[in-house]
Amino acid sequence: MPRIIVGTENDVPIEIHYEDHGSGMPVVMVHGYPLDGNSWERQERVLLAQGFRVITYDRRGFGRSSRPSVGYDYNTFAADLNDLLEQLDLREVVLVGFSMGSGEVTRYLGTYGSSRVRRAALLGAIPPFLLKTDDNPEGVGRQVFEDIKAAIVKDRYAYFKEFFDNFYNVDKFMPDRISEPAWQASFAVAAGSSPFATYACVDAWLTDFRRDLPKIDVPVLVVHGTEDRILPFEATAARLPALLDDIKLVAIEGGPHNIAWTHPDEVNRALLEFVHAVAGHAR
Repeated sequence: MPRIIVGTENDVPIEIHYEDHGSGMPVVMVHGYPLDGNSWERQERVLLAQGFRVITYDRRGFGRSSRPSVGYDYNTFAADLNDLLEQLDLREVVLVGFSMGSGEVTRYLGTYGSSRVRRAALLGAIPPFLLKTDDNPEGVGRQVFEDIKAAIVKDRYAYFKEFFDNFYNVDKFMPDRISEPAWQASFAVAAGSSPFATYACVDAWLTDFRRDLPKIDVPVLVVHGTEDRILPFEATAARLPALLDDIKLVAIEGGPHNIAWTHPDEVNRALLEFVHAVAGHAR
């Protein structure tokens, strides 16, 4: 299996598993919590058919990557992404992040710049800042996240059941847009992830990206469901046009959090239009 080494824990290599298919302009896709790189299957297929090279990878702690007890913060996640781009020597890249992955894309661009990147897409975006504070009244109260961590400690499998019901808005979209077997497949991926990582990532959700966003100097596409129960539209995506210079916001009316699965036609149309339109964009 293709892997890169991004660090060590107790002299044991920390490895990131990735998949690299196709040719042409590279599109690097960063998955959401608590899934893995395979969750992009409905986008990878159409991107490959359009002649793009598609690279997906599993975040540390998830999928087939290593499961260390360190590094579950966005500085480390962005460093892992940077290692991937450097070790594969990828250039003229389109970065696409979903949910937690949108944070990786944002922190990467805020930290490492855009020398290797031509454009970025954020689906089900977590920026700008999820936590409610005095200077961020649009955010979510801290107790919500403490309750999530407590639920994971008590019974993470029961927590995943509730999480995925809201991830897909199953009361509205099952079975037409999310089948029971597809829901079960997501649950199985989450259940197979690192118990430590599924808990530790919750604190990373409270990362403040407001200093990263002004540093982004490439065109950005944001696609977000208006009925997202995981990352509410008004607290996240709706705020980004005021914080980014070159942005296109596509709101999927009535869409849940994982619009990439439930609304693939709308998502793929927006993504392909954005990628093709910017292909000749001068830096």
